[in-house]
Amino acid sequence: MTFTWKKLGLTAASASALFLAACGNGDSADGGSESKEITLAYVNWDSEVASTHVVGEVFEDLGYETTLTPLDNAIMWEAVANDEADAMVAGWLPNTHASQFEKYGDSLDHIGTNLEGAKVGLVVPEYMEADSIADLTDQAGQTITGIEAGAGVMTATEEALGTYENLSDWTLQPSSSGAMVTTLGQAYEKEEDFVVTGWSPHWKFQTYDLKYLDDPEGVFGDAETIDTFAREGLAEDMPEAHEVLENFNWTVEDMEAVMLEISEGTDPKEAARNWIDANQDKVDEWTAGVSEE
Repeated sequence: MTFTWKKLGLTAASASALFLAACGNGDSADGGSESKEITLAYVNWDSEVASTHVVGEVFEDLGYETTLTPLDNAIMWEAVANDEADAMVAGWLPNTHASQFEKYGDSLDHIGTNLEGAKVGLVVPEYMEADSIADLTDQAGQTITGIEAGAGVMTATEEALGTYENLSDWTLQPSSSGAMVTTLGQAYEKEEDFVVTGWSPHWKFQTYDLKYLDDPEGVFGDAETIDTFAREGLAEDMPEAHEVLENFNWTVEDMEAVMLEISEGTDPKEAARNWIDANQDKVDEWTAGVSEE
């Protein structure tokens, strides 16, 4: 089951209230048997759509009734911290979700890293001569096309505008993840200059010839990881589910393969199933010792 708050015409706040009121916390059933219902929250980025649907399909195969719930960044963290969602595999650390981790980290079970080598920064096409943020002058109308306001990469880009003197007249234009990729694609087809907020894993690096601009001031930080978090108590009342989440680990290439298929029009659930079918040995490692029902 997937909820889409925008289709319901809800604000982030009202969506959060409805979600918190409606969802159970997955406690064990009477008699001590493990609950077979699990709710996974995620931020609606292409990367997290891919990972959460893959994990969701794995849980479905193990007999769980699985709910996947896309939420705003902050609400995703809040939902897991408040025991209203069971887990999420979408925590970007140490930079992108730094503020959310600082606010909610003490109320969460930080299970561990599920992907290494993630990165954020400013992205341009290979055909642009600029190789560093410091090289930017008047390209792309002195506009950086961003994503949703409040995202970690947007906060870092705002910091970059104040750090790099050559960006003093530049503008960061908020949009959405989808709108950013549309702008990128349209400019790329015309071989026009563009600068976008970017992150990887992302399918755009498999579709277009792109590069990160060097960041000599270190505003965007080093490589990041994507981490798994659960509500406190999940390990006790849903130990097998917790074990799957502990074992879940894959690569940038794995994630981008799923993302690319989704970007080409495949339903996320189907794309996740295709990846699982082609990588059953890896999935078996995640579910080793976990019983099916």
